[in-house]
Amino acid sequence: MSVLDDVLVDLTAESHLLRTAVAAANAWDRPTPAEGWTVATQVAHLAWTDEVAVLAARSDTEQGKEDWDAVVLKAIADPTGFVDTSAHELAALPPAELLGRWDIARAGLAAALRAVPAGAKMPWFGPPMSPTSMATARYMETWAHALDVYETIGAVPEPTDRIRHVAHIGVRTRNFAFANNELEAPAEEFRVELTAPSGALWTWGPDDAAQKVTGSAYEFCQLATQRIHRDDTDLVAVGDDAEKWLTIAQAFAGPAGGGREKK
Repeated sequence: MSVLDDVLVDLTAESHLLRTAVAAANAWDRPTPAEGWTVATQVAHLAWTDEVAVLAARSDTEQGKEDWDAVVLKAIADPTGFVDTSAHELAALPPAELLGRWDIARAGLAAALRAVPAGAKMPWFGPPMSPTSMATARYMETWAHALDVYETIGAVPEPTDRIRHVAHIGVRTRNFAFANNELEAPAEEFRVELTAPSGALWTWGPDDAAQKVTGSAYEFCQLATQRIHRDDTDLVAVGDDAEKWLTIAQAFAGPAGGGREKK
């Protein structure tokens, strides 16, 4: 399989796990840790983003470009609210219809990403993305929003090594996190050593780097998606810059997030 296929397999598994959980829980109106968002809003946001990603992947056709341009115009008209507005609109659908929309979007996304010509990139709200990067980003967001839902309904899925996709984005977005907080990014690379749920060791950066982060990959992924407070992790930082990074890490696009309160 290609790298894209590998990521899509993991995305399918992660989204199926969440879909099964929300359908069984029937807790659509229950508030989640995301302020103003219910379980339905969380699922609606994932469905909407998958639908929009399909449009982006098909934007190389005349109709596809027209559809994508329409989304961009909505974003320009309401840059700070259109994502939330879209999620709330979809969340108002009956649960069965909402799940049906998400099912279609998930299947459509996989097909659309596989159809993007080799070497081509697709437009997005930030820099253009390759199909593999988009699939990885969709995995990260699906996993992160699933954490909110699981916390709400009391589900505790077993962590898997699929989260390597999230860890990878978390490491790659180090400089973005600094810039997003109006801070100068360190010039030197950090060494990152994370222990996967399976016990495997995942590493990034040079062995002899002065700045270093070590610990649980699961906690790092929670931190990078701002689902846990820095002080509630056992992650170890060596160096002031590495420690600062752990307080501002952000794997997702958008303004600097407030993160979670300390327990």
